[in-house]
Amino acid sequence: MNVMTRAERRAAENKTGTLWWIGQIFSWLALFVVLALITVMIVVPRLTGSTAYTVLTGSMRPSLPPGTLIVVKPIAPEDIRIGNVLTYQLESGEPEVITHRVVGMGATTDGEQRLTLRGDANNTDDEPVITEQVRGSLWYSVPYLGYANSALTGEQRIWLTRVAVGGLLAYACVMLFGAWRDKKVKEGS
Repeated sequence: MNVMTRAERRAAENKTGTLWWIGQIFSWLALFVVLALITVMIVVPRLTGSTAYTVLTGSMRPSLPPGTLIVVKPIAPEDIRIGNVLTYQLESGEPEVITHRVVGMGATTDGEQRLTLRGDANNTDDEPVITEQVRGSLWYSVPYLGYANSALTGEQRIWLTRVAVGGLLAYACVMLFGAWRDKKVKEGS
């Protein structure tokens, strides 16, 4: 005859009650959200050689409003077309960049390719750009995530990734230990 103690019955009820299910759903949802954010902001750009930027101005409204996270993938000069959204350096070798749409292409008399770009919300074209200034083409964007991207420095991103991975590993260990303990309790009854 299998008789459960009061504590064993209470533990069994706790794992099937409404609050237990709500806690499980919330913890799994939080886990997936954190993993998705880390993947979109850090992992995918790093693995593909892309760069994540934050849109700071309204020059690309409505498609890329301020606060949008954009991921820019390198592009070969021969693949650039009118309509591409490119991120380029204001001056070659300088860190400051702008993301605008290609509205015209041409070449100088010596054959150097020149690109004319303009923000979707702007009335005037930017100064012509040479292909060496182009950092890449828009790959994907995520609204509002740019605010989080701007708040984190490179070193903070590395630590956030390490903390998230450590937290996920700790969570996995707790879940495995809990399953092992439950199995031992069932075997003992």
